[in-house]
Amino acid sequence: MTSTDESFSELLARVRQCTICEAYLPEGPRPVVQASVTAPILVVGQAPGIRVHRTGLPFNDPSGDRLRQWMGIDRQTFYDEQKLAILPMGFCYPGTGRNGDLPPRPECAPAWRDLLLSRLTGVRLTLAIGAYAHAWHLGSPKRSVTEAVAQWRDYWPDLVPLPHPSGRNNLWLRRNPWFEEQVVPQLQARVADLLADRAGAARQD
Repeated sequence: MTSTDESFSELLARVRQCTICEAYLPEGPRPVVQASVTAPILVVGQAPGIRVHRTGLPFNDPSGDRLRQWMGIDRQTFYDEQKLAILPMGFCYPGTGRNGDLPPRPECAPAWRDLLLSRLTGVRLTLAIGAYAHAWHLGSPKRSVTEAVAQWRDYWPDLVPLPHPSGRNNLWLRRNPWFEEQVVPQLQARVADLLADRAGAARQD
């Protein structure tokens, strides 16, 4: 069977059984993804943390609470795969280093990312969270997270570069109040519009 012959559910099953990074993962492989071809919103983070690894739920931690606040949605909406696809840059927990979680494993994105994104034809808004997601999705020379987020209007309304919602970024948020004053309200309105459109389409199906 080729990749063009398999269904999306079969592709996701292959992703969730992936072990290509097993030798480097201290907790073993557990790809954590959420996706449906109908989802209008794609959330791209870095890689699962240890709590996400153990529960199997993406952004099931305080950073997820903040991200949902930025988006203006509740947990039920966030975990509805018909509404949100969640594909981090690395699907498995990479372990912890001296300064927090390690970067996403470099094998993951080349193996799966283009294959999955090509099937997510319903996506109308991508949230690229943090430097690794920016590097892949912005398609521009490498910049700092602050520079990328400050230029969010360049990608609007199809893509929004975001800082990571981790508590480690509390200082960044205090130093850059414009983000929550300017970007977050626009993001919430865009998310609400897309989810309303998705609900209307679902009623017609």
